[in-house]
Amino acid sequence: MNSGTVIGDVEVSRHGDVAVLTLRREAKLNALSTHMESRLLDAVRSVNDSRAVVITGGDRVFSAGADTSELREMTPEAIAEYYRGSGAVYEAVAALPQPTIAAIAGYCLGGGFELALAADLRVADETAVFGLPEVGIGILPSSGGVTRLVRAVGPARTRDLVLRCRRMSVTEAHSWGLVTETTPAGSHLSTALEIAAELATQPPLAVSVAKQVITAATDASRETALLLEQLAYATLNRIG
Repeated sequence: MNSGTVIGDVEVSRHGDVAVLTLRREAKLNALSTHMESRLLDAVRSVNDSRAVVITGGDRVFSAGADTSELREMTPEAIAEYYRGSGAVYEAVAALPQPTIAAIAGYCLGGGFELALAADLRVADETAVFGLPEVGIGILPSSGGVTRLVRAVGPARTRDLVLRCRRMSVTEAHSWGLVTETTPAGSHLSTALEIAAELATQPPLAVSVAKQVITAATDASRETALLLEQLAYATLNRIG
């Protein structure tokens, strides 16, 4: 892996055609402060020339969640501005044209879980723990977590996880389909890099269009989803 460039609390490195974004706030369990979110947003915008992107928190923890104390002190107007600024990083990850993989070890809680859910795939080692504790402190997940969970596992399981504020093992997360692949402790990043290298060999336009069709098909009617598939195929076939 090439030596990385540090952007604030985020390191950007390259592994061939794969960009690796590593959260580097280990002393705070990679808590996602607004400053860290801003640097991550800068990092996400800096990897346009990559063919796949891996996001990780290192060997010990992915992220223990957002720094909620910051948001609690904000007015409604300031919170609205936050979602237009550093808080937009979650949707920026989801909107990347490249395939994205979250490589997870240890705590993946709150905003950290929401960040992982914004990725296309999630690889987690046996130490990973997932959860959304926000309701327990009087707020709720608001960076796409509820929306993505409902689409991934349905409203009943989302209520179970969000309202009870309970934590989920990697085994349960995998059984729910939230984790793509599980690994032994310490192997999450190497496995994610192997998958990312495989994805990087695919035609980038086809990957990008397929990602968009899959996302749109989640909420579309059957007829609309089929039409999107057919139009996308016709477009790619014409270009190819």
